Amino acid sequence: MRAAAILGLGSSEKLLRLFHKASSADWTLGVPLTPSSAEAILLFGGDGTIHRHLKVLVQLGLPVLIVPCGSGNDFANSIGIPSPVHALAAWQKFLQRKDNLRQIDLGVIRPLHKQIPGSTSTDTADDSAPSQHSRNSKPETQNSFYFCCAGGAGLDASIARAANQIPRWLRGNGGYVLSLLAALVSYRPIQTKIFIPQSQAWELKLDSPAFAAVFANTPRYGGGMQIAPRAQLDDGLLDLCIVSGLSKTKVLRFFPKVFSGRHLEIPEVAYFQTARLRVETEIPQDVYADGEFVCRTPIEVSAAPRALRIIRP
Repeated sequence: MRAAAILGLGSSEKLLRLFHKASSADWTLGVPLTPSSAEAILLFGGDGTIHRHLKVLVQLGLPVLIVPCGSGNDFANSIGIPSPVHALAAWQKFLQRKDNLRQIDLGVIRPLHKQIPGSTSTDTADDSAPSQHSRNSKPETQNSFYFCCAGGAGLDASIARAANQIPRWLRGNGGYVLSLLAALVSYRPIQTKIFIPQSQAWELKLDSPAFAAVFANTPRYGGGMQIAPRAQLDDGLLDLCIVSGLSKTKVLRFFPKVFSGRHLEIPEVAYFQTARLRVETEIPQDVYADGEFVCRTPIEVSAAPRALRIIRP
């Protein structure tokens, strides 16, 4: 067995030695140069580390085991690996039988620079008719960005930006909640348009000032928040959660509901699923995904069905 180990922030070779002892694999450190360089990849880190390596992981097409040891481990939790102990058990099973594999979806964000029909901005999306991806197809990723958990614009992006400025240990211990308080002070809802495919055109789904527009591939993000409780990793769809029409006081009041998924009970929260969408804002806004800065609006977001092979428990 040839295995490659990618070590992110928060990981150590001490943790890697546990996996060394579990097998007599021929180990290398770093991203494999070619698909034939390894038979499996172990990625030690959190959501940010996974995010930064997604494009090459998809290109290699090798089985990937996530060993959670980052400040945010929502992706690992979503695939049933809440700790390195669970990852080690999955690795041992893979070595024995190699049948605990699952192909899961990812999301893809693509910046846009032309105009969506009906929009008011001069720096928005093109007006080409939407095409449907088959379950085995992968969208064009040149100048695009994969994400594993969730992305968003608006308050969500402001929180992620604030969270990246606090110590790493604090981000993993309630840092998202603290960052919400800091971001909410100066944030104001931005006029946001959401377009989804409809027949051979783009349908305007929402046009209002929005606190947040979050598109999710997994049920949770931001340290355990159930932002998209109905999301599934292999349905070829993204779950979109939009918060608009709330005062800042109500945002703080209802915020705890997001940890249980009960925020969907709030009338000001819109929630739906789609394989593809476009986001346009009155003023270009930062877009973050998996806690990392990606680009600015306008953007097109799509699901990439069965894009990643993971080793599961």
